[in-house]
Amino acid sequence: MIIIKKTVFKWLKYGIGIAISLFIVAVIAGASLFAYYAATAPKLSEKSLKSANSSLVYDANNNLIADLGSEKRESAKTSDIPLNLVNAITSIEDKRFFKHRGVDVYRILGAAFHNLTSSSTQGGSTLDQQLIKLAYFSTKESDQTLKRKAQEVWMAIQMERKYTKEEILTFYINKVYMGNGNYGMLTAAKSYYGKDLKDLSIAQLALLAGIPQAPSQYNPYDQPEAAKTRRDTVLREMYKDGNITKSEYNTAIATPVTDGLQELKESTSYPKYMDNYLKQVIEQVKDKTGQDIFTAGLKVYTNIIPEAQQQLYDIYNTGLYVNYPDDDLQVASTVVDVTNGKVIAQLGGRNQDTNVSFGTNQAVLTDRDWGSTMKPITDYAPAIESGKYTSTAQRLNDSIYYWPGTSTQIYDWDRQYLGWMTMQTAIQQSRNVPAVRALEATGLDYALKFLNGLGIDYPELLYSNAISSNTSSSDQKYGASSEKMAAAYAAFANGGTYYEPQYVNKIEFSDGTTETYDAKGSKAMSETTAYMMTDMMKTVLTYGTGTRASISGVIQAGKTGTSNYSDDELAQIEASTGIYNSVVGTMAPDENFVGYTNKYAMAVWTGYKNRLTPIYGNGLYVATDVYKAMMTYLTNGYSSDFTMPSGLYRSGGYLYLSGTTPSYLSTATTYSSSSSTSTSTSSTDESESQDEEDESSTESSSDTNSQQTDTEDDDSEDNSTVNNGNHFNNP
Repeated sequence: MIIIKKTVFKWLKYGIGIAISLFIVAVIAGASLFAYYAATAPKLSEKSLKSANSSLVYDANNNLIADLGSEKRESAKTSDIPLNLVNAITSIEDKRFFKHRGVDVYRILGAAFHNLTSSSTQGGSTLDQQLIKLAYFSTKESDQTLKRKAQEVWMAIQMERKYTKEEILTFYINKVYMGNGNYGMLTAAKSYYGKDLKDLSIAQLALLAGIPQAPSQYNPYDQPEAAKTRRDTVLREMYKDGNITKSEYNTAIATPVTDGLQELKESTSYPKYMDNYLKQVIEQVKDKTGQDIFTAGLKVYTNIIPEAQQQLYDIYNTGLYVNYPDDDLQVASTVVDVTNGKVIAQLGGRNQDTNVSFGTNQAVLTDRDWGSTMKPITDYAPAIESGKYTSTAQRLNDSIYYWPGTSTQIYDWDRQYLGWMTMQTAIQQSRNVPAVRALEATGLDYALKFLNGLGIDYPELLYSNAISSNTSSSDQKYGASSEKMAAAYAAFANGGTYYEPQYVNKIEFSDGTTETYDAKGSKAMSETTAYMMTDMMKTVLTYGTGTRASISGVIQAGKTGTSNYSDDELAQIEASTGIYNSVVGTMAPDENFVGYTNKYAMAVWTGYKNRLTPIYGNGLYVATDVYKAMMTYLTNGYSSDFTMPSGLYRSGGYLYLSGTTPSYLSTATTYSSSSSTSTSTSSTDESESQDEEDESSTESSSDTNSQQTDTEDDDSEDNSTVNNGNHFNNP
């Protein structure tokens, strides 16, 4: 027993010795590595801490279009900074700022514990480290390497040794970007309030302290609700820290976020028609590099074609191209090169405030409904790609039908059912029942996966999404926007390859290194699926709901889309405006068009900022008219045809996958404009045998074409969906 104990003790001593040795080696190695990283860190200089290096932005032709970071700057002296601003900044950014020496061990440990025990993440950087990042490094999460963090810590410690806390805080206050072309908080105070910092209220100082985290998101002019939420968070932290009294807190919280804001004066280094596009450039630079374009001293090469952007601006803001019903109707659109995903032009609104820089860009927002422009990508293309449908002559039954799993009937704009028709006719005339049948045949899971391949996602795909992009989520990653729709339809044009929308193609950093961002495509569908969809959507512009967008000499394809109001919304609109649906015809909150040639794809949304302000009458033509005006400019009146890939053959005007046999089924579709149903109201599955419909009775009949030309109401299909009880008009 004694021998065993001695043996155990002996091995225990060896184990402890080895552990201590390994610990010493690890400490020495870590210290050596830290020393190496510190030795290779950038040199600390007051010039870098004080100044903001502007970035130069170039267009697709390598011509300079903007100098971001050189516009407005007025530095504050330490003696001019009020205590309440100091308290506001430290309360929200670094509570122990005056206690640590550049690095806060307690904060790092607290952040680590929070990140281990919570689904959200929390940073451990001090205000010193944030200043070092702004002056020298990328803030991109993927760039937070061990080397970078070590250098950041070393430089923060050195800065604490060289400068006082007051000087460091002054550097920060003068360094940060505050939105609308303002650099530094004194500049923002004079621009926003016309006052010095010392003359601002606690509520106003709290707003300024909260802006640097996300200047565009917390812009009090453009995003007052988000700005108020951020300001109130700062105020709560100030009260918790004992920096303001309960009375001061209550007064500040009750103060409107717009209190004291003066009208901004226009002061930019770039043409205003560039504003929306440049906002996306700023965001993409941040996403790709983690650097702040306003302070990083970059050279950014973009894909914008300035002449095209200017033309789009003129189409929006003059009466030379489109007849707008009033100045308030809004338009948002994106144009992409279908061969590589490069965004060549984008504009998110008409009559934008020229004094607001990088404000709301509706072209990338997903908060409005794209209606039946969703049908090609949600219903029909997935049905073809999955093998459920093998021909553009696929027989579909537009008959009495119910939302799958419910007793709620599906309707179109005309409250009619037109019976058996080809898939081509269903798309051309934008019928709803065939679209829902196609999604049901394909399956929700497969269709969602297909949409994901085109850059579009939903928290959950519903059958109502067969004819709508509505989603219950407010997260902008879900749903559709003009940017997403243009990129999705571009995959039809180029043979099935999806390219993520790309604003930036190259960045040259301040140290002379360069990163190039080549287009990276992914196969979203087969060439045969893409061509079959294009072939069918050509007829939308020749005989269908999109004839108004057709251009002589230009071969193109596309799809219309209209959303609708619920019965309650219609009653509210009629009561408040005196405008009656029964009098003016279709009233819609959103009217859309997405189209493409073999070179460009363009998606157009139209509507009012308040969706309860309806579009009706000639306003329903604006989306197609904007598209036509822009595509006429881009094509100069000519575009060549799309090339049919192998694996398809044409018979009787329809396309079939090779190896399949045309189904010569029963009688042609019978249209009835005087009754609520057609002569065929069978709800049997669309795969039942029927004689093949004569092409001239649908795609090229003069009656069908005349009906569309006379009414143009085929763009607004009335449907009651099972999605939150809403009604949708989705052509």
